[in-house]
Amino acid sequence: MKIYNPKDWYNVLFHIQKSDTLRRLFPYMVFVALFSLGIAFWEIEYLHLSQNSWVKNVPVMHTLLGFAISMLLVFRTNTAYDRWWEGRRLWGSLVNNSRNLALKLDVMLDTEDKSSRNFFRETIPLYASVLKDHLQSEVTRVALDETDHPELDNIDTRKHVPNQVAGLMMQRINTLYKHGKLTGDQLITLNGELSSFTDICGACERIKNTPIPYSYSSFIKKFIFIYVMTLPFGYVVLLGYYVAPIVTFVFYVLASLELVAEEIEDPFGFDPNDLPMDKMAANIKKHVGEII
Repeated sequence: MKIYNPKDWYNVLFHIQKSDTLRRLFPYMVFVALFSLGIAFWEIEYLHLSQNSWVKNVPVMHTLLGFAISMLLVFRTNTAYDRWWEGRRLWGSLVNNSRNLALKLDVMLDTEDKSSRNFFRETIPLYASVLKDHLQSEVTRVALDETDHPELDNIDTRKHVPNQVAGLMMQRINTLYKHGKLTGDQLITLNGELSSFTDICGACERIKNTPIPYSYSSFIKKFIFIYVMTLPFGYVVLLGYYVAPIVTFVFYVLASLELVAEEIEDPFGFDPNDLPMDKMAANIKKHVGEII
């Protein structure tokens, strides 16, 4: 995720980032500018349209449709941001729940039970790490420390890895309960914490696997394209050759809104503005290690 100072206007306005929409849209903007110049040249030099031509009334259509396209784009960006923010809230809950689970285990586990403490010190942050890889559709790589944990070798990366890690933690807690190291009340408390991990995973999968409906996204792109491509026909009479930069700017604004929405609607990817899951997983590992 791009970290920046929102009060630094100079860098925001004049520093072009790799992910900036201006860089990504530049080839299309060149095409729109050349297309607009071609329409202007055709209407001015060959058709010799005057201010009294009926063509000057074509922008009335764009005025009527401008409200519709603005409402569509507002809804599109708001929906995409809601998905991004929900993803951030879910990972914030994962951070808090990991800390809570570690705090409770630190109190409930016997100080002499080094094996269990080492196990949970590894598996709690491991869940965040494998969830990140799971959401990014990578092959999960389970990295362990020098301590041997034979039960973790049973993780099958071809299956749902977060569920397997959560299952291993639940199995370990149930074993501790059977051996009398945890009470029934403690078992119920820890069960609630572990269940929250799976709830968070399911909510993240809902965001990841449910994109904006294709028909809706396709319609907005086609609407923007037709809207921009028909702008020069009417505005040439009013603006002359200045229609090229103006239409190009209109295209940049409308297309940028759609590009921003596309980037943030899936907050679990590799785009610069996606959630910093690596950093949050590292923080979980650090904090759990400090607690247990």
